[in-house]
Amino acid sequence: MSPRFTIDGSDGLESHLAATCEQVLSGVKSLVPLARLDGILLGGGYGRGEGGVLKTADGDQPYNDLEFYVFLRGQAILAERTFRQPLHELGESLSPAAGLEVEFKVLTLDKLRRSPPSMFYYDLVAGHRWQLGEDALLAGCEQHRDAVHIPLHEATRLLMNRCSGLLYAAERLARPHFGAAEADFVGRNLAKAQLAFGDVLLAANGQYHWSCRERHTRLTKLSRLENLPLEEFLRQHATGVEFKLHPTRSTETREILSARHAELSAVGQQLWLWLEAKRLGTRFATPRDYAFSGADLCPETSVWRNRLVNARAFGGSGLACGRYPRERLFRSLALLLWEQNEFGKVRSELRSDATDFTGLVSAYENLWKRFN
Repeated sequence: MSPRFTIDGSDGLESHLAATCEQVLSGVKSLVPLARLDGILLGGGYGRGEGGVLKTADGDQPYNDLEFYVFLRGQAILAERTFRQPLHELGESLSPAAGLEVEFKVLTLDKLRRSPPSMFYYDLVAGHRWQLGEDALLAGCEQHRDAVHIPLHEATRLLMNRCSGLLYAAERLARPHFGAAEADFVGRNLAKAQLAFGDVLLAANGQYHWSCRERHTRLTKLSRLENLPLEEFLRQHATGVEFKLHPTRSTETREILSARHAELSAVGQQLWLWLEAKRLGTRFATPRDYAFSGADLCPETSVWRNRLVNARAFGGSGLACGRYPRERLFRSLALLLWEQNEFGKVRSELRSDATDFTGLVSAYENLWKRFN
């Protein structure tokens, strides 16, 4: 891995990030007994040496979150319950001086070794920076080291999350007041979608990589795909990579951002229908066809486990449902983002009595926070 946090950030920014990491290390050690602590790992863009550099009048500033993974000994659920809140409070105390959000996630090495391949674990194991510990700790995690093992439903999950960002951006674009905060939010989510669309194509073809720069190189070499505008995805991805490395705060007007949003939503729809046909082996002519299909949209999950998850999420009546709750997000997203004329179906999926777009997006977001 690169010894730097960024590709081309100033020495001042690099020193600031290093000092923040030292504060994190000291803070975690003060909370967690050393006998319980296996290691501390910085993931995300800064852990991979590709963190964002925000250019300002006061010099280079950090932009992305700092995502730390604290590996603890013992049973995973107990470790999470014991240390999640103290670490969350530590992150909140360090964030103001850091100038960005400091986040902690609790893991155990045993859980990481036993977990099936996913995009999240691949990114974490393949690209990171140790604050305490070394790569020898990751022995036994070979299933996470090769992106070819990332299952296709992980590509759908990434696409759902970035299209959800487009949905939240659409809600802000529709608000009566549209100011600087809304413009920045919309611009940021458009850029995330631009990057993700190309990443999804790579993941679906077993060519994903932890480095966004390498992903773009691979995307340029991808063979043409039937019914997909590969050149358009390549153009959008280049813009997304540039934003990830050198983010800006959007000051564009509602009209300009709305036009960009419509353009991205259109290609996102094409990609969604293509990916889900590839994943599920069923062609969907329109988002509505997809949303009303009787197909199991999460076939990788266990029916009995799904019943328990539904019961925890929706009460005793959830036991009757053998489908994983994320399926409700898939169907609702397809209608809210690309149709917006089937509110009855959306209310049913989200178990909401909201009657307008804003209310349904809020209900969707509440469920998304639990099952994204």
